[in-house]
Amino acid sequence: MAMTSWPSSGRQTRHQLAFFLFLLLLDVGICVPLLSFPLSLPRDKNMISRKFYIKDDVFWKDGNHFQIIGGDLHYFRVLPEYWEDRLLRAKALGLNTIQVYVPWNLHEPKPEKMVFEGIGDLVSFLKLCDKLNFLVMLRAGPYICGEWDLGGFPAWLLAVRPRLQLRTSDPAYLKLVERWWNVLFPKVFPLLYSNGGPVIMVQIENEYGSYGNDKAYLRNLVSMARRHLGDDIILYTTDGGTRETLEKGTVPVDDVYSTVDFTTGDDPWPIFELQKKFNAPGRSPPLSSEFYTGWLTHWGEKIAKTDAEFTASSLEKILSRNGSAVLYMVHGGTNFGFYNGANTGSDEFDYKPDLTSYDYDAPIRESGDIDNPKFQALQRVIKKYSAAPHSIVPSNKQRKAYGPIKMQMTTSLFDLVSMTDPANVITSTKPMSMESAGQMFGFLLYESSYNAKKSGNVLRIPKVHDRAQVFVSCLSQDVDVRGLRYSGTTERWNNQPVSLPTTECTSNTSLFILVENMGRVNYGPYIFDEKGILSSVYLDGQILHGWKMIKIPFHNLNQVPNLSFEMQHSKKRTEKFTNDVGQKEPALFAGEFSINTVEEIRDTYLSFNGWGKGVAFVNNFNIGRYWPSRGPQCSLYVPAPLLKPGKNSLVIFELESPYIELLLDAVDREDFTCGSNDSKVNQL
Repeated sequence: MAMTSWPSSGRQTRHQLAFFLFLLLLDVGICVPLLSFPLSLPRDKNMISRKFYIKDDVFWKDGNHFQIIGGDLHYFRVLPEYWEDRLLRAKALGLNTIQVYVPWNLHEPKPEKMVFEGIGDLVSFLKLCDKLNFLVMLRAGPYICGEWDLGGFPAWLLAVRPRLQLRTSDPAYLKLVERWWNVLFPKVFPLLYSNGGPVIMVQIENEYGSYGNDKAYLRNLVSMARRHLGDDIILYTTDGGTRETLEKGTVPVDDVYSTVDFTTGDDPWPIFELQKKFNAPGRSPPLSSEFYTGWLTHWGEKIAKTDAEFTASSLEKILSRNGSAVLYMVHGGTNFGFYNGANTGSDEFDYKPDLTSYDYDAPIRESGDIDNPKFQALQRVIKKYSAAPHSIVPSNKQRKAYGPIKMQMTTSLFDLVSMTDPANVITSTKPMSMESAGQMFGFLLYESSYNAKKSGNVLRIPKVHDRAQVFVSCLSQDVDVRGLRYSGTTERWNNQPVSLPTTECTSNTSLFILVENMGRVNYGPYIFDEKGILSSVYLDGQILHGWKMIKIPFHNLNQVPNLSFEMQHSKKRTEKFTNDVGQKEPALFAGEFSINTVEEIRDTYLSFNGWGKGVAFVNNFNIGRYWPSRGPQCSLYVPAPLLKPGKNSLVIFELESPYIELLLDAVDREDFTCGSNDSKVNQL
């Protein structure tokens, strides 16, 4: 609804008259209910003048031309204790704007259970950006991509029945989006630029033109956002710089600004001219909302690298003609926990999970280091066009090698099964997906039984997401066999049958299949990426019936239990454990290392050279997955705020082959040299 605009002097006079009338009424003894009296105070003059808008194909901030020189930096990939440090480094680069995604799954890990504390404290992050004089471009989703599990969607959406149609105008899906935004946007509204905060623009969806063509869906999202955020905030979309993606991904209304992204090195100006065709006249300032400083890396590839001078010269082509750009990424950070995403190739079986490190070859490295050619080259270019004063360049963080850590096997997978709480076991005729079983991340153990043949049996799982290790055992009391016998591994990308060995069980042989969720697809047509066993299981060509699903509840990034599963079981050390490291059975290993004083606490890296595959926890914090045999990442980053004076605990869930000497090494540098020499180079 349009509001009449009163001159500020008239408004002040009216407030004064109202105030004197209020005093007069009190003086004559008339009681006035204060809350119902329309008395308000004039806003600060600086607040009245705050406005960020688009006019004449230019950004305007408080009546002055403004060139966005920004960078993506994700609060959920950096410990809160390091948010200010990383933002100051972005400031030293010369940036004036931070662009940031909001991952729905981090904030609503269970239906209607909202988390906005710790690493999910979005409001504190935005206020910190404001304190450091950054503007903010907020990418609210609900889909964000971002190499983040399921593109930011909560995994429990996959268990809703009837099945939701994500990223469409499906009413059931939109109702859940609205419920989420009813929580998110009231937190954002006070932080809009016109309200005194840093948020100048809010993005709707993300690269939708690369996925669908549902204009009703996009219009619904715009309407939802406007109801909460008002008409003054700039809503924007981001799409690839082609006619097809822009035609599908833009919203055909005048009040949504369409931005573009494209490959670094492409001539930007023809793409910016194309961008104009999808914006209202005068509302198309040239903006590359994702200017790629590097690229992502999957397990099994060589670490992505882009040339520093090439990247800097490509940026200058935009800035030198008053174009705007947002570096993706200025600082990548880390995929802590189980939140890494994945991609697919020609079909859903061509599965490519992302590394734990999200370094992205960004100018601010995963550890915060800026002493590198890319930072220096980009800084030289940005200084030519940035009017903002540059702070003193922070020095690199000191790191420390704490040395070898002796590990001890504490709990085998067999023992985890025997100690399982019955509440964590589900029975079904057929295998259930992880989501249907209520196990959203990590691992789910499937148990069944069969009659073993003397000649052996062949097991086949047509559809497993993502990696299944197969074991057999005699669990009856009349056979003195302890542990599980490894039979083989089948993976989503190779779907190999597994030959089961002959056994000496006097009754049915127990079959165990440990399935690992390695990260949900975050981009493309196969985003509906359920995990676990998603088909029937065939034994010698016949369907195997009768299953138990046993949850293995390792905690994720946004969960802070009093005593987590992995720490609880790492303390169950008894003489019965045999430390048979030659046995290829998953197991928990625990160790400790000491730090004498607070002054000795530094960032470090855990080197997993010699180990197989698994996930690691430092002082009960999930620092992510390791897989040195696949590479290229050999070490996991451990930020100093996770450490403490005295004893520090390390627990790992090793899936395959522990290092024969049972040692882990805390080193002072990253290492991306692991894996096969045949690894593909992932380069932009």
